[in-house]
Amino acid sequence: MDPLTDVMTALSHPSRRDILRRLAVAPARFTDIARPLDVSLNAVTKHLKLLERAGLIEREKRGREVFVSLRPEPLKLVSSWVHEYERFWNNRLDRFEQHFTNKQKEKKR
Repeated sequence: MDPLTDVMTALSHPSRRDILRRLAVAPARFTDIARPLDVSLNAVTKHLKLLERAGLIEREKRGREVFVSLRPEPLKLVSSWVHEYERFWNNRLDRFEQHFTNKQKEKKR
């Protein structure tokens, strides 16, 4: 899979988006990440593996504990992809506006 697909796949699930939202505040231990989620620990592990494969998180061992932190850089791929469509729609809306401006000018003649 390509990096954009990995990131989009990771973002496609609400639990993974929730994990990222909380990690944006501060790194967290696995148990802290799992606690508010209404899924099994095995499911949390799978979610974290998918986020890690997309490059959105990293793990750091601190003594006996493993902390997970956000790596936001891959989100730039999504931002760039969405930006292309933003330009498309802005162009379309500009043409739409121009069409109505031209129609109003024609009516005034």
